Amino acid sequence: MSDRGIPASPRFMNGYGSHTYSFWNAHGERFWVKFHFKTRQGHRTLTNEDAEAIIGRSRESYQEDLYRAIEHGDHPSWTLYVQIMPEADAERTPYNPFDLTKVWPHADYPLIEVGVMELNRNPDNYFAEIEQVAMSPSNLVPGIGASPDKVLQARIFSYADAHRYRLGTHYEALPVNAPRCPVHHYHADGQMNFMGLKSGAPDAYYEPNSFGGAKQAPEFREPPLKISGDADRYDHRAGNDDYSQAGALFRLLDPAHQARLCANIAGSMDGVPAFIIDRQLVHFDRADPAYGAGVRTALRARAILFEEDALPRHDLASARV
Repeated sequence: MSDRGIPASPRFMNGYGSHTYSFWNAHGERFWVKFHFKTRQGHRTLTNEDAEAIIGRSRESYQEDLYRAIEHGDHPSWTLYVQIMPEADAERTPYNPFDLTKVWPHADYPLIEVGVMELNRNPDNYFAEIEQVAMSPSNLVPGIGASPDKVLQARIFSYADAHRYRLGTHYEALPVNAPRCPVHHYHADGQMNFMGLKSGAPDAYYEPNSFGGAKQAPEFREPPLKISGDADRYDHRAGNDDYSQAGALFRLLDPAHQARLCANIAGSMDGVPAFIIDRQLVHFDRADPAYGAGVRTALRARAILFEEDALPRHDLASARV
């Protein structure tokens, strides 16, 4: 709903892994990690009115902008940063570090620069190189692992399952999805097998065998999670705060940006029953009183909320959310 809700182009927006992943090393040490891709082009955004005018001319404006920039040699790039949290810290943070809706304060876990990602070539065949891409968080290389992030856990199996339905059984062997390095495994045959004997597997599909087949490399085995107790407790952490981070973000915006944010929210509430609006206003008040007041002002400007409809301030604490 804020100004950054409609980037002018993918070139002018950040990218976030959002989920909590983990790094682990040969010593069996694990660290929780978040990935950040910061645009090196700066941020440019559109208002709702700007977006309406652009979409009226072309519904493919994002693809057109990205394609033309790359073709003209104006290669967009992003700096990759990571935030690193020691494994034991997850037991002590006042927020659930595996909650997809939470951010890790940069003062506690500063951004560490890793490198740069640059887009410098357009696809030769859009279908083969773009439509058939099958990205999934289950594709993890040794040294990177998952976490108790529940949405990530769901995506680990659901994305690959969707790709099997969308592209076929051996989607991972398509050139755009296949590893660039040799892979030694015992996958063979099955529907849509176009690999032949390229996997390097002998005529034995188990391990160990007597034919010199691939063997598990124990040095790359992921260490066990050291989280004590049931990971479900992260969902019910005592004093879990769902409002402070939203309020902090609101206070980072300048007054004009805050006004546009409130106006966008008010516009989305047109036609919503009054009792639902009242319930939602409680959330904004709890994030920051000025946030709730700004949305009320925008609602009244649109004649969506009237003074007699507004929830009295002294009822906020007892309002059902």
